Amino acid sequence: MIAQAKGETVPVELNHTIVNATDKTASARFLTEILGLPEPVPYGPFMTVPLAHDLTLDYYETPAPITSQHYAFKVTEEDFDAVLARVVDRGLTYWADPYHREAGRINTNDGGRGFYFEDPDGHNLEVLTRSYGAAV
Repeated sequence: MIAQAKGETVPVELNHTIVNATDKTASARFLTEILGLPEPVPYGPFMTVPLAHDLTLDYYETPAPITSQHYAFKVTEEDFDAVLARVVDRGLTYWADPYHREAGRINTNDGGRGFYFEDPDGHNLEVLTRSYGAAV
């Protein structure tokens, strides 16, 4: 068991998570192109998207119905503008809120900026510049 004092972070990092997709290559490429990342890398039955801190999103192709998941990506202020521009250039709908009520807008939660959009399988993707609670 890992002991944690109030206010300390736990020395555990998320290493990878599996993202179900109808087309693992197309979905992984969609994400890397939107976020401006290198090409995805095949690994076993997965197409992996390497992120910071050795984290990977491992796209797995399945014929089963896809249940929408939420994935949030923290980026710099400069990268935010580039990511949003790529979303707009592709003609993708984006929203300021996770419920998709405020189309074509961004939010300024916690003193940062953020927005939501969907990947080809309907996963709700979020891009933000400040972690929630950062302004507290």
